[in-house]
Amino acid sequence: MATILLQAAGGLVGGVLGGPFGAVLGRAAGALAGASIDAALFGTTKRTEGPRLTESRIMGADEGAGIPRVYGTARVAGQVIWATRFEEDSATERRGGKGGGPKVESTTYSYYGNVAVGLCEGPIAGIRRIWADGEEIDREQIVHRVYPGNETQAPDPLIEARQGAGNAPAYRGLAYLVFKRLPLERWGNRLPQITCEILRPVGQMETQIRAVTIIPGASEHGLDPLPVRERLGPGEDRLVNRNMLFGPSDWTASLDELETLCPALERAALVVSWFGDDLRAGHCILRPGIEIGTRDETEAWRAGGVGRGGARLVSRVDGGPAFGGTPSDRSVLRAIADLKARGLAVTYYPFVLMDVPPGNGLPDPYGAGEQAAFPWRGRMTLDLEPGRAGSTDGTAAARAAIAAFLGTAGPEHFSVAGGEVVYSGPAEWSYRRMIFHQAALAALAGVDAFVIGSEMRGLTRLRDETGAFPFVEGLIAIAEAVKGMLPGAVVTYAADWSEYAGYQPTDGSGDVFYNLDPLWTSPAIDVVGIDNYLPLADLRDASEDAAADETPSQYDRAALRGGIAGGEYFDWYYASAGDRGAGLRTPITDGAHGKPWVYRAKDLAGWWANPHVERRGGVEIAGTSPWLPMGKPIWFTELGCPAIDKGANQPNVFVDPKSSESYTPHFSAGGRDDLAQRRFVEAHLEHWDPASPVFDAAANPVSPVYGRRMVAPDAIHLCALM
Repeated sequence: MATILLQAAGGLVGGVLGGPFGAVLGRAAGALAGASIDAALFGTTKRTEGPRLTESRIMGADEGAGIPRVYGTARVAGQVIWATRFEEDSATERRGGKGGGPKVESTTYSYYGNVAVGLCEGPIAGIRRIWADGEEIDREQIVHRVYPGNETQAPDPLIEARQGAGNAPAYRGLAYLVFKRLPLERWGNRLPQITCEILRPVGQMETQIRAVTIIPGASEHGLDPLPVRERLGPGEDRLVNRNMLFGPSDWTASLDELETLCPALERAALVVSWFGDDLRAGHCILRPGIEIGTRDETEAWRAGGVGRGGARLVSRVDGGPAFGGTPSDRSVLRAIADLKARGLAVTYYPFVLMDVPPGNGLPDPYGAGEQAAFPWRGRMTLDLEPGRAGSTDGTAAARAAIAAFLGTAGPEHFSVAGGEVVYSGPAEWSYRRMIFHQAALAALAGVDAFVIGSEMRGLTRLRDETGAFPFVEGLIAIAEAVKGMLPGAVVTYAADWSEYAGYQPTDGSGDVFYNLDPLWTSPAIDVVGIDNYLPLADLRDASEDAAADETPSQYDRAALRGGIAGGEYFDWYYASAGDRGAGLRTPITDGAHGKPWVYRAKDLAGWWANPHVERRGGVEIAGTSPWLPMGKPIWFTELGCPAIDKGANQPNVFVDPKSSESYTPHFSAGGRDDLAQRRFVEAHLEHWDPASPVFDAAANPVSPVYGRRMVAPDAIHLCALM
């Protein structure tokens, strides 16, 4: 309005003063003045635009460049093999204009790339990490597809949609990656240089793996497929179970990769740990553990029927927790559901970790000033170990100590409410409470197998005043109760390799006990479980004083296969550490009865196929064992070897600086050696599995009792120690 009025007035005044020319100038001046007044009174629109691209900038694409070939795991730079023009999105923001003020419109532009990146010769197993201009990108935040480069892969639907049906190449034989609408702003609106971590197994081992044990079973939310967030402060939080950028959680990323690498996988044993605090059985308390006393988390941790306030805060080492905590019950349920959804049979594997820190001041059953730091659970025993002066082994006090450790909790004390296991029994943190709580969880989730304990060697050998083995009796009672809770599941005990076959005291008595036979033959036990860490070699460097082993190399599969039922603990043993250093081997014989398999830890076939006759003072006593030859199959509930130089010499040890159990294998240089671990596993799979081209049927015979192999090939649960 002001523009019109002032334009007319300006023309009139200008005409009076300056004639026709003055009228023109007057109208222009009046219009400008009126426009300013109108803008102030009624507002106008001011438009601004952000920068726009005039051309697309892409990463390298060299015609005729070689196609890399990957062996194992490698980081490979990609090359563009297809791309479209960048897609442009605009966003307009409007401000002002109210109350008569001016309006401002700001338009910004975002760009997205559709691109296919060639990587290497296929087929590959998959891709782990992706970097853009050297920075790892979160694969959960971008839309992308991976093509492994096999000879049957179909064209990518995005490429086909852009090129037209029948015009899109499938790039068969080439592993490549397709990004759909990759946001380009963080890389200056250009396609960044893409590199990828390629997984391409070499050899047959991965395709032969049918079962694994998932360790360590100590992480408050580490088994959870769902991300759990911890609030650290105002506006600050973190995901406690997502420490990589190629999956929604650590669990999901790990299981995805496991399935990618091991396509024949059928079974998974899920380890769930509680914590013991004393090597003396009568004093030991078993409880769920936590890493931190309080945590503001999106799902509150709860395990064993208690929250953080009722759990054990694990010991600290160098300011941090010595262990991860017990997995929350809900995370365990979701992990089992996820394993089942992947088509895997699930074995629930309760586990005891000994949280005995340095400076504990606890009386040591083995005679030291205090108990060793973070020991193996197999060292649990009485207040004084058997054979030490004052030990109560062989007395009623031994049974009482075992009874205190086992406790009195029963299946009737556990119920389910609100999707959680609730405990209503005696106020105790006992072995029975630990096992039955986890059996109740397993029943709620639905599992295929359940382990009632593992490697409790120091307890299964203890005797009372009658010569009975009270902990073995306790395990039988637990197995019977668990079988009632899980009637359709396989139930077993995971014995240490030095424990499964029996007990021969080192007191020179000549006694032989088949102390676990009542457990193995119990109707509640379906299979014999063995954690198999037996050595396959006696390797040493040429510089060693003693003669080297017959094994020409730690990578020789045939020689390692020969060590499965031969060599140390089969043909011979070392009577002392000095003999081992000097290479002085003592043959394993049985001159009195001609049954050397009795003393051969490696002779599974001899132990499995023969009647068991106990001895007292070296004299056989008939009718002392209920074992039925070839009566039950054997599962390797764990089998493995550390990825270290000469790992096959002593597969049962590992490096853990905080623990008193930290060792390198005999004669090892201590360097990492993935190939040594791989050859160890390959040797076992070739020895036991009939699908192997070098399988010898005599090594793993068929039982006439149950009609299957001695060692179940689909239940060799591989467990990597490092």
